[in-house]
Amino acid sequence: MDAIILLTLTGLGLAALYFLVASGLSLVFGLADVLNFAHGLFLGVGAYATWWAAGNLPGAGADGLGFVVAVAFGVAAGTLMAVLVELVLIRPLYSRTIEQVLVTVGLSLAGVALLQATWGADARPFPRPEWTRQVTTILGAQVPNGGLLLIIAAVLVLAAILAFLQWTRYGLIIRAGVENREMVTALGIDVRKAFTLVFAIGGAAAALAGALGSVYFGTVSPQQGGSLLIFAFIVVVIGGMGSVVGSAYAAVAVGLLQQFVNYYGTSGLGDICVVALLAVVLLLRPQGIAGKAAIA
Repeated sequence: MDAIILLTLTGLGLAALYFLVASGLSLVFGLADVLNFAHGLFLGVGAYATWWAAGNLPGAGADGLGFVVAVAFGVAAGTLMAVLVELVLIRPLYSRTIEQVLVTVGLSLAGVALLQATWGADARPFPRPEWTRQVTTILGAQVPNGGLLLIIAAVLVLAAILAFLQWTRYGLIIRAGVENREMVTALGIDVRKAFTLVFAIGGAAAALAGALGSVYFGTVSPQQGGSLLIFAFIVVVIGGMGSVVGSAYAAVAVGLLQQFVNYYGTSGLGDICVVALLAVVLLLRPQGIAGKAAIA
């Protein structure tokens, strides 16, 4: 019984990490129809900026309020990177899908190379608060606090995104833009500002995933964003392209499936089962669990 509880909670921690990355992808595709293969770069920038800030930024550190300051710096760096990418590279290429893919894939590769050139290709130890190295006993299971931190962060991010989409002016513009972008433009609303805003939100969520994911794994590496991006795309497709809630459901399914199968089967079998689940969803329900129209 303890093993099941532990696997469930660690699986939910992994699901939370996937959701933090996938939520931004889902928002960006839902409004702007952009498959952003450079999304992992935002994660990497957030992780490395947090790592750098913890050791160099005045007021930042690995414990207490200093850790919060370091994470905030990392999130700000990831957000700024996302905004710059949208303004400089993506905005001239809206409605040009092939060029978008080429540019974002190229940027992803260039970003990894830049991180490797700056800080090396090897993984570096990530400064973590002492309490994240410890465990909490839940129904007899010793659950790592780093995973619980991810779960709490993902729940808060999901609630914040849903509240933003439901109760703010720009949230309503984004929801309307997903349904009928031409009508929103015809009403005189500058939907390009909404594009930039969803890129900023996606970049912030990815950067947060980079910082907290590095706490969870204990290290930071240039390839970290790319490996997580693969599963984030799987989550987005299973949940429904453009659906944040669908991505949350899919992340839970993928995280739990991966964790249980890897534990009770052989190592790596969980990844194969996740790909098999993706294939089944594409065959039986190509629009995903929630479909594009259900962004909120």
